[in-house]
Amino acid sequence: MFEKALELIKKYDKIVIHRHTNPDGDAIGSQVGLATLIRDNFPVKEVRIVGDAPGRYGFVEGSKTDIIPDDYYQDALAVVLDTSSANIVSDNRWTTAAGTLRIDHHIFLEKMCETEIVDTSFESCAGMIAEFAREQSLKLSEKSAKALYTGLVTDSGRFRYDSVNSRTFALASFLMTEKFPTQDIFGNLYSDDFKNILLRAKFILKIRFTPKNVGYIYTTREEIAEQHLDPFSISRGMVSTMAELRGVHIWVNFTEAADGVWCEIRSSKYNINPIAVKYGGGGHQKASGATLKDRAEAMKLLADLDAMIE
Repeated sequence: MFEKALELIKKYDKIVIHRHTNPDGDAIGSQVGLATLIRDNFPVKEVRIVGDAPGRYGFVEGSKTDIIPDDYYQDALAVVLDTSSANIVSDNRWTTAAGTLRIDHHIFLEKMCETEIVDTSFESCAGMIAEFAREQSLKLSEKSAKALYTGLVTDSGRFRYDSVNSRTFALASFLMTEKFPTQDIFGNLYSDDFKNILLRAKFILKIRFTPKNVGYIYTTREEIAEQHLDPFSISRGMVSTMAELRGVHIWVNFTEAADGVWCEIRSSKYNINPIAVKYGGGGHQKASGATLKDRAEAMKLLADLDAMIE
């Protein structure tokens, strides 16, 4: 499956690894994991990672991005990870590279790179990189394994999502042969300050329901300013407040930002991806997102979800 990827990595002496904007644990874990994997097995190659700041995933060792000049891409391979569409790749200079490769597990939306390895059966892009290492018998270091495990854990929902299968646990076992302390990962991912717990309580009180029991939260820019928060921490951080509600099989978090209304859609039962795609987004069957024009369009999306349930 990954023969072409290894062939391209061997071919180029300079490699730049990209991922999507506003990264989650899988984007950072797969990016750092692959960069470290290449350095461990091909120490003479120059490997760089680029993109916006890692945010709350900055605890992953090696996640600080590199600053590189534009002409660096002229004879480099650009690898795009965990990204379903070109418009959300962080740092669009990847299009100027001598060679391009994409490795992704999202539902296919468009061809982006010269060589593409897209497999939606994987729970995470980090899992794909782990399988790449295992399949091609590459040397795996503790740093690489720990980063990949972080991505695998976050995108599998701590091994709870439908995408988890026997291969997921086999890859987790493969990564854990490096014997890194998992508490370092879980402590950073799931421990929280009391003030943040209070904030989550406030958002729980904002939950509303459609006629078909779709749960949703809508947060305005004014409310964000009042809380002295950033839109991303609310958009991704608060969608899970609705995940355990009995009888709610679809939930949506709307967050107003400078470029529109960020929409995170989740489901425990339905394939909500076509709705996200209809509004210019994408993702997975039960976890997708989109950026909407305004509140009116957000309400239209909710109506579409109700219609789908009906």
